[in-house]
Amino acid sequence: MKIKKTSRSPWTFIPTLYFAEGVPYVIINTVSVIFYKKMGIDNTQIALWTSLLYLPWVIKMFWSPFVDTYSTKRNWIIYTQVAMMCCLSLVALSFQLPNFFLLSLLSLTVGAFISATHDIAADGFYLLALTKEQQAFFVGIRSFFYRLAMIFGSGLLVVLAGQLEVVVQSISLSWTIAIGSSALIFAMLFAFHWLILPFAEGYPELQPKSVTKRISFLPVITSYFRQQKIGAILAFILLFRLGEAMLGKIASPFLLDKRELGGLGMSTTDVGLAYGTLGIISLIMGGIFGGFLIAKYGLRKCIWPMALAVHLPNLFYVYMAYMQPPKEFAYLLVSLDQLGYGLGFTAFSVYLMYIATGEYKTSHFAISTGFMALGMMFPGLISGYVQQAVGYPIFFILVCLLTIPGMVTLFFIPINE
Repeated sequence: MKIKKTSRSPWTFIPTLYFAEGVPYVIINTVSVIFYKKMGIDNTQIALWTSLLYLPWVIKMFWSPFVDTYSTKRNWIIYTQVAMMCCLSLVALSFQLPNFFLLSLLSLTVGAFISATHDIAADGFYLLALTKEQQAFFVGIRSFFYRLAMIFGSGLLVVLAGQLEVVVQSISLSWTIAIGSSALIFAMLFAFHWLILPFAEGYPELQPKSVTKRISFLPVITSYFRQQKIGAILAFILLFRLGEAMLGKIASPFLLDKRELGGLGMSTTDVGLAYGTLGIISLIMGGIFGGFLIAKYGLRKCIWPMALAVHLPNLFYVYMAYMQPPKEFAYLLVSLDQLGYGLGFTAFSVYLMYIATGEYKTSHFAISTGFMALGMMFPGLISGYVQQAVGYPIFFILVCLLTIPGMVTLFFIPINE
């Protein structure tokens, strides 16, 4: 496919594009856990329903060829951002209604499908609009702004909601304002991208359908599954984050739960600072350092120490569950955990890029990230039930044990650099 050269520097759109990709993901999959906990939903229901919200990222592979070949990636980006603005507005308004849980969950579900579609388009746009050299250079930049979106979502929005709880004396109103502000941010992102995004693909802007080559799903999926050692690759994608998948839905409720219930008794603002601000800053630092190490030494040499870096800090949660340290020490432990996770997830992400090759690389990357989401969804579904059954200390021990299968897969995956 001939790619139209763009006169715009990637610096003008890559940062905001990946910030826009990160905001809905973190709100739907992370911030939702916090606001449902604050509004009285129990851990079992939180873990079950918010884990199901991963489903669109799991199955996005089934409509990725449609996004890959119908219209332009630019159009998909623009229209999904408008739709996301509407979904976030509905979530914010639902908190003021008696049946807020059902209404907000439905809005988040629609938003998850829209966000997954936006991800396909944004990643495809990245692969089409940038040269190979630019793609390599901007992988760290896009990751940084994606993580910055996580600070905005799980940090600034949560801190804002916590401060508003004190001012307005209403949990529901505080979250309406906080999530409503994210909808306003998306309105600005849509307007900016409408003006700034270059027409990077080789289709006429007004008549993209007439020149778009149609492909069926079958060649895409079969070419993916014909890769060398595909069984080992899928095992790695599904199992590498198994422990993290169990931990992710319970970490925030653990920090928020009262000490007599086994938690650390933090406030909403405390969690926003610990997990959503200091933790995400550490995650970004780990990601940047991980990218530097892989660029210098190669993925083959880095993947084992980075895998250990992401898994060993889970022991911190075992310690916190047994010892219930003061929140200041918990800040440090959460930050160190996220630093290690940033290192390990960088290696994981680079590997997914390495195996996205050939004519259908946009779809291949979507398929890989779909399996990644599947590996996060199913453990998350049962994590609330397991935690309620065994308590926080034993639960975090199980999390540590569940990191072992993912480590074993490292012996079998092909690494072609």
